[in-house]
Amino acid sequence: MADDTSRLKKYSEIPIGGIIEKAGNSEEYLTGGWRAMRPVHIPEKCINCMICWVVCPDCCVKGKDGNFSHFDYSHCKGCGLCAANCPTKAIVMKPESEFKD
Repeated sequence: MADDTSRLKKYSEIPIGGIIEKAGNSEEYLTGGWRAMRPVHIPEKCINCMICWVVCPDCCVKGKDGNFSHFDYSHCKGCGLCAANCPTKAIVMKPESEFKD
């Protein structure tokens, strides 16, 4: 006789997937590990228009006093929208393999 751990679960015993159990919990999930390409800021080209901040779907562009400050790499998935929409090309996408951190 097989033990209980090898038994297949009934549908009613399996938790439903894709449910957000509490509001505002996305910060708990560090999704930056999914990234294959990393946005890199080039300060001398930046005009601080903050279009990158507007288009980032994950709120990973951080500003201070209305100017670009840094990227939140813990949550950045590397979609490249910030770089694609930068009017001065002050953000470039580089392979994650170039970085050690």
